[in-house]
Amino acid sequence: MVAKIITGKNIRGVLHYNEHKVSQGKAELLLAHRFLNEPQELSFRQKLERFTRLQEKSPQVRTNTVHISLNFAMEEKLGPEELLRIATDYMERVGFGGQPYLVYRHFDAAHPHLHIVTTNIQPAGKRIDLHNIGREKSEPVRKAIELEYGLLIAEKQKQEASLPLKPVPLIAAQYGKSETKQTIANIVATIVRDYNYTSLAELNAALRSFKVTADRGSEGSRMHRKGGLIYSIIDGKGQKVGVPIKASAIQGKPTLASLEKRFEQNKQTRKLYREVLKKTIDGVTNMQPSISRDILVRLLDQQQVQVLFRENAQGMTYGVTFIDHRRRAVFNGSELGKAYSAKALLERLSESKKKSAGESQGQGQSARRSPSKQEPLSVPATPVAFRIDSMAIVKDLLKAEQQGDYLPHALKTRKKKRRRRPRL
Repeated sequence: MVAKIITGKNIRGVLHYNEHKVSQGKAELLLAHRFLNEPQELSFRQKLERFTRLQEKSPQVRTNTVHISLNFAMEEKLGPEELLRIATDYMERVGFGGQPYLVYRHFDAAHPHLHIVTTNIQPAGKRIDLHNIGREKSEPVRKAIELEYGLLIAEKQKQEASLPLKPVPLIAAQYGKSETKQTIANIVATIVRDYNYTSLAELNAALRSFKVTADRGSEGSRMHRKGGLIYSIIDGKGQKVGVPIKASAIQGKPTLASLEKRFEQNKQTRKLYREVLKKTIDGVTNMQPSISRDILVRLLDQQQVQVLFRENAQGMTYGVTFIDHRRRAVFNGSELGKAYSAKALLERLSESKKKSAGESQGQGQSARRSPSKQEPLSVPATPVAFRIDSMAIVKDLLKAEQQGDYLPHALKTRKKKRRRRPRL
């Protein structure tokens, strides 16, 4: 859990912000603590007057507004009741249990989070000291609540976020189920900042993993000539849906000009990623004598490497792209080396398949010569990776050993010459 406390001088502005979210359907009021009416019965004016009456008791205090947000990890599925227990427990421990406050649950981000609005002016007119309240009060309370409620530890999340091997915590865009502009902006800003790519095509490969695409417009169009760039949500078939967003309207301004600077910078930093990715691909393809294209895709996906085979209108494969979501790098197969191009990779899979078929045929003929009377055993379903490892191990164990290599040299049989007796 992450707690943020913002202090200010405008209770009306903070209240209006949260109420506006409610009117848009992006938030709901869960609790009106120390108010006379139930949350759904309170008007904006009643909420505002409750706070301003307290603030008028100490007009000399200018910083009299407190806006708190409690943020939880995306993996944490917390219901309204549990969120309220955490919120009220937190407010009690930081010294605001006796104050009126409003708890809003917001839905405008992928992670669950609450906003709490209150004032630090007490009924007697005395103010609650806000100096260092975050460090001295909020932080110890936050840590205690994490342990007591079994929440994910914020410090651990921060440490993992600093590691280069953590996948980006993004959710693919879904048109009609999330705010278009905010969704596109979040995905684009994260991918542009964190991924390693050297062309617009490579950037698009990563963006399309999250159902977003960058578009320069048709060749010859005014936008294409001017170097413009827009971002759109795409559906399951890769078609653009909804209203596109200009690159200049997104945080960080990921325009074509700024992206081209990143292309050059990333060329210098991708050597390490290239070698690690090659080892990952080799490790999967060498798992067993035979591996199909579908199994290759599935096993690399378990390593958080996405494989995209590019095909033309006739269904012929002409290219392959690898997206390493663990290390946040995008490579065309040919960039990794000739052995990793689409043609070479498919040939490697085809040869291993033929080899496996030949071995299976030989085993089948051997089985027909000496049929077994036992009923075949039913094998429970196992994960593909485990099944491949098991097959390789069993095959090594059952391999016939060469007798000449197995016997020690001293024990090898040798025909001895008979010594002829001297004649008398």
